[in-house]
Amino acid sequence: MSNTSKQGSLIFLSLLCFALADVRDGLGPFLGVYLQEQNWTPDEIGFVMTAGGLAELFCITPLGALADHTRHKRRLIAASVCLIVAGCGLVFVQSGAAAAGFSRILQSIAAAAIAPALTGITLGMVGQKGLPARLGRNEAWSHAGNASTAVLGGTVGYFFGIPGVFFVMAVMGALAVFSLARINPDHIDYAAARGLEPSDSPSRERPARNFRLLFVDKGLLAVAVTLFFFHLGNAALLPLLGQSAVARFSVNGAAYTAGTVVLAQATMIGMALWGAKVAQKKGYGWLFLLALLALPIRGCIAGLWESPWNIIPVQMLDGVGAGLLGVATPGIVARLLQGSGHINMGLGMVLTVQGVGASLSNTYGGLFAHHVSYSAAFLALAAAPCVGLAVFIAATRLLPSFAGTLKPTGAGRSE
Repeated sequence: MSNTSKQGSLIFLSLLCFALADVRDGLGPFLGVYLQEQNWTPDEIGFVMTAGGLAELFCITPLGALADHTRHKRRLIAASVCLIVAGCGLVFVQSGAAAAGFSRILQSIAAAAIAPALTGITLGMVGQKGLPARLGRNEAWSHAGNASTAVLGGTVGYFFGIPGVFFVMAVMGALAVFSLARINPDHIDYAAARGLEPSDSPSRERPARNFRLLFVDKGLLAVAVTLFFFHLGNAALLPLLGQSAVARFSVNGAAYTAGTVVLAQATMIGMALWGAKVAQKKGYGWLFLLALLALPIRGCIAGLWESPWNIIPVQMLDGVGAGLLGVATPGIVARLLQGSGHINMGLGMVLTVQGVGASLSNTYGGLFAHHVSYSAAFLALAAAPCVGLAVFIAATRLLPSFAGTLKPTGAGRSE
């Protein structure tokens, strides 16, 4: 058992977020490149990616329930990390379609367990009052990890090929497991971690509510629907922007895409830290509103300004939206479900619905791009979060208890 101090445990939580940023996505876009090098056709690669995406959507809610129930949250994340690394390694040993499909599904299921368990550990360590600030730090370290490993993985991959990228991911996996081992379990209140009143012993924990109530919680449904429309408009924008720039302006696709990722991640770091301060002073509602307003502006700039330089404001606004929602989403779910005992399962439900929106985004935007134009596609993507904004505002007006959870911790409805 670790004898790390409380401050030390929080430092290793930050390192964990940094390392998980790379591990959680597996080989990411490098997997498609590797399979293409193995003479896979685009449709075959697409089938493998889709199978993994569907597996994650189906599993994230029950894995969230597991994260609520188990007191072994660190081991759950450690096991997930090991499965992801093993699944990625399998691709290099077995080249068949069955092995690649199994590998991708295994990685996706393991990745689905990470977000709810990480949120549970964070909430158990800092409680509701400390959650906004800690979520900001978690997101900042995560985005720093994404940016750093993207540069490192690209550099190593340039010299040693895709196996070099796998080596970087395996090192990050080892760092994640090491960080988990250094987080002192005595610093995690397992009642608070699932949304029950903090207690000194399991016998004092108040019983959790029936989990079926989650499916009729209007506030939780409003958050899920809002995020569905946000990700319906958000997920396809960057891929279409890259395709549009290559088609219309003859830019270097690889360099252009890499630049967009680094620019967005750098913005997200600052926005996550700033968003945490806003959440502490004004509540999570402002973060949702700003993120939902940033995406339509982003889509309009992409659709109306036909220039390769539109990438700068477009990706900075992507950093605004993603950075703020990274703090607001787990935070508002924790507030809504405080006292239920099912916070991590509720987060899994919300992530499932937003994942459906993200999955449909490429089809939604692609249809407009193919049948009308790229500009029309960007404007159509800009319209989707406007629907989410309308849903969110309606919920704050019609559901007083929901509006209360958007205020700073300690205001609004009692917890």
